[in-house]
Amino acid sequence: MSQATPKPVALSVADFDPSGGAGVLADLKTFIAHDCYGVAAVACLTAQNTRETACVEPVRPELLRSQIRLLLEDISVAGVKIGLVGSKKNLEVIGDCLASHAQLPIVADPVLRSSNGMDLIPERELEAFRRILFPLVQVLTPTAEEAGRLLGIQVSTLEEMKGAAKLLHEQGVRHVVVTGNHLEKPADVYFEGQEPEVFSGNRIESQSLHGTGCTFSSAILANLVNGKAVKESVVLAKAYVTQAIARAYPVGGGRGPLNHLFRFGESPVRAGGPEVLHESGRH
Repeated sequence: MSQATPKPVALSVADFDPSGGAGVLADLKTFIAHDCYGVAAVACLTAQNTRETACVEPVRPELLRSQIRLLLEDISVAGVKIGLVGSKKNLEVIGDCLASHAQLPIVADPVLRSSNGMDLIPERELEAFRRILFPLVQVLTPTAEEAGRLLGIQVSTLEEMKGAAKLLHEQGVRHVVVTGNHLEKPADVYFEGQEPEVFSGNRIESQSLHGTGCTFSSAILANLVNGKAVKESVVLAKAYVTQAIARAYPVGGGRGPLNHLFRFGESPVRAGGPEVLHESGRH
């Protein structure tokens, strides 16, 4: 009997969210939806549900190092997604472990604050994030607020998002996606060194928005390890997240999770795909 063709293996290094909406659980479901095999190293534990985040506790750096080392020694990992790491020491461990794997596509979602306003990374540790993450990753996917915190500036409008994307690129990030779900018409800014491109979409009124950033970044990685180019991976990931929100069903009493596995169920909803706008504003 012939063996099945191996699937690309994607590694998530992130937090454990008991509600399953964010962190490694969201990443693994996203990898499955993109025909990847997912593995995970848990960087921190959280106590949260759809209503609140009560506690975030980083794992011991030695434990995180062992998780990553053992996976990389045994399994042919095709790419890495980095999410909430919990501490500067854990970030340093990740940087050390991945230094010899710089040829892999690495996507980072710099989770700096929970949806209920809890600071997850102290201001004093942001310099370490810039120093370690920026040269390491292929794609960085901050929200406008996170981009502002990383740069120490105000980032709110679409024009400020374009400026922030350029600044992050100048500081060593090869591909930047600044997400703007807060805008009246949601739009993300993509920059790779030429002209900023705006990927706009339609707003879907939904309470199922928990883990959108985690899902977006892991979907980008899944497309990359499946052989897609970076910009195409971003566009496909945005379309996937849109459908995952549109196909979501209620879980819990607060901001529920996306339906990461909608592809295994009903037909897609006509929610509108992302429009690509160049700097000139032309479609």
